[in-house]
Amino acid sequence: MSRIGRMPVAIPAGVTVEIAEGNVVTVKGSKGTLVRELPKEMDIKMEDGHVIVTRPNDLKKMKSLHGLTRTLIHNMVVGVSEGYTKTLEVNGVGYKAAKQGKKLVLSLGYSHPVEMEDPEGLETTVDGNKIIVKGISKEKVGQYAAEIREKRKPEPYKGKGIKYDDEVIRRKVGKTGKK
Repeated sequence: MSRIGRMPVAIPAGVTVEIAEGNVVTVKGSKGTLVRELPKEMDIKMEDGHVIVTRPNDLKKMKSLHGLTRTLIHNMVVGVSEGYTKTLEVNGVGYKAAKQGKKLVLSLGYSHPVEMEDPEGLETTVDGNKIIVKGISKEKVGQYAAEIREKRKPEPYKGKGIKYDDEVIRRKVGKTGKK
C-alpha cells in the first residue's frame, strides 16, 4: 500500500468537501473555493470528518495515482484553510522589485523593466528585496514563483538574480590572473 495514499485527509472546522460524479472534488473554506477533477479510477469517500482514498488494484499506474490523489486533496484542504506562500529574494546591485497596482515591476539589469501581471487568485507583495506570492492553490503559487525566478536566475559567481528564500546557491570561484 502507498504510505501516503493510505493516510486519511483530516478536514478542519470551517472546511467543506463535496465529491461529485466523476471524482470532481470541491473544497470550500474561509479563503475560497477550489475545484479539481481527480483520476476516475480512484475511489474517494467521506467518512466521519476524513476523506479516504482507495485504489481498485495493485497495478503500477494505480499505485502512483493513489498517493497523488490523496496529496492533491490534502493540498486543496490546506489551501482553503491556511493558504500558501512562496518568498523570493532579489539580490544584486541595482536589482529591485516594486508593485504598481496589480503589476509586479522588476528592474533586473535589462535595458527595460520587466512587468508581470498577477494571475487570477494570486497576490504578490514586495517588502524591500523580498517578493511574497500568496494564494490558495499550491500549484499556481509555485508556478508563478517559478516564472518570476525565471526572469533572472541566480548566477554562481556573485549570487545575483532572483532566488527562493530557502534556496542555497553553490558559489564558484572566479578566474584568476596569469602569473
